[in-house]
Amino acid sequence: MTAPAPATTRERAMSRLRGPRLRLGEQAFHVLLLASLAIAVLFLATLLVYVVYQGWPRLDARLWTDFPSIRRPERAGAQSAIFGTLWVISLTALFCLPVGVAAAIYLEEYADPKRWYNRLIEINIQNLAAVPSIVYGILGLGVIARGLGFGPTVITAALTLSLLVLPVVIISAREAIRAVPNSVRLGSLALGATHWQTISRQVLPAAIPGIATGSILALSRAIGEAAPLLLLGAATYVAFNPEGLASAYTVLPIQIYNWISQSRAEFTTLASAAIVVLLVILLAMNSVAILLRNRFQKRW
Repeated sequence: MTAPAPATTRERAMSRLRGPRLRLGEQAFHVLLLASLAIAVLFLATLLVYVVYQGWPRLDARLWTDFPSIRRPERAGAQSAIFGTLWVISLTALFCLPVGVAAAIYLEEYADPKRWYNRLIEINIQNLAAVPSIVYGILGLGVIARGLGFGPTVITAALTLSLLVLPVVIISAREAIRAVPNSVRLGSLALGATHWQTISRQVLPAAIPGIATGSILALSRAIGEAAPLLLLGAATYVAFNPEGLASAYTVLPIQIYNWISQSRAEFTTLASAAIVVLLVILLAMNSVAILLRNRFQKRW
């Protein structure tokens, strides 16, 4: 009978990995992850249940068919705020998405990372993504509203929010483009395609899920912003819908802020109902992002 061979270094390492101490740590880490997930879901569920419960008496057609009213809260609605939100967020997407995706294509596919000015642009974009939204409000007030003379209008709000979310769109689009394997680019170039044909027909279609997800998340941030719009002069009481780029406007966060500051309890109920409408719009936008991601997602 021969003696067993001595364990190799790899076997000893695997034995340690299967040891009771590591399994215990792994289980504790797994429990910690589940607890973190449970806390996040619990907070979200509590928020949703509380808001729906508070706003349930006013979640009817009056909320989106009637205009705001200070004297008669039982007949007040948020139609002007809902239309104002859709106007502002649609123009924000129109302004920032083409610019953001084009900038991401340039930085990822054409820019030389060894050039100092390209590195400077990248650093500035990353820093701009962390700038507080109130700073963008001051910028929009000084440059767009007063400098360019647009005033407190829909286009001023859309341009300011575009500046706010543009760094996020660029960063997410760059990550999506970078995730496309180089073998796709090399294969396309080897078959005789030009650089632009490779980008437009191979890289961009493959990056659409990531670009769409990042863009929708950026717009979701923009739709809930109230601080920069307060600086831009968004009116807290508007009894008409926007009719163009130069119209006065209000948005749901501003309308909610106005109703919450009122002393009568009916306005608190109205604010909760408006929060539910805002969440429904956010969920609809996120659903579009999920559908686009599932529709165009590829596994390499």
